[in-house]
Amino acid sequence: MDTAIVPSTFLLTLLLSVGLFFFIRASTKDRTAREKLVSEQDEASLMTQLKDYFCSRSYRVIAVDQEKNQVTFEGFVRPSWFLAVFLTVLAAVGFACLSLVLSQLFSSQSPFLLALVLLSPLSGIFYWQKAGRIEKVSLKMEAIPNEQHSSSIITVVAHRDELAELKRALQLKMLD
Repeated sequence: MDTAIVPSTFLLTLLLSVGLFFFIRASTKDRTAREKLVSEQDEASLMTQLKDYFCSRSYRVIAVDQEKNQVTFEGFVRPSWFLAVFLTVLAAVGFACLSLVLSQLFSSQSPFLLALVLLSPLSGIFYWQKAGRIEKVSLKMEAIPNEQHSSSIITVVAHRDELAELKRALQLKMLD
């Protein structure tokens, strides 16, 4: 085999391993976002709907600020089994590729290098420990006085997936 092939393959595999490492680490990153949403409902009925929505998603009210018209919810977000298994499989494939390239470079230790695949469950364990956490959702309500009907602006600070689900469930629109 050409002597330039193995080192270049090793370099590419090492770069892919670094990318895989950062992908696994990013799976637990906090993705909190702030959005202003508009509803055609008045404040009282909208707040009741919001409270029911978050209670149905296992959040509970932890703070109410009457002066600022702000409510803070808290809830435990469970990690995803699918993502834990997916990350473990990705890590196993990455470790298998790395060990195959290393076994080409160091043929005398090749049986021991294949044992690197046994480290792959660590990625699933890492995700499981870091992804399950307490999330907070903060809502601030503002009424928009209008001649025809009342509407409300809600400033929501929450995880971006929770924001998407909230907009879908309550048919809220983003403020232009």
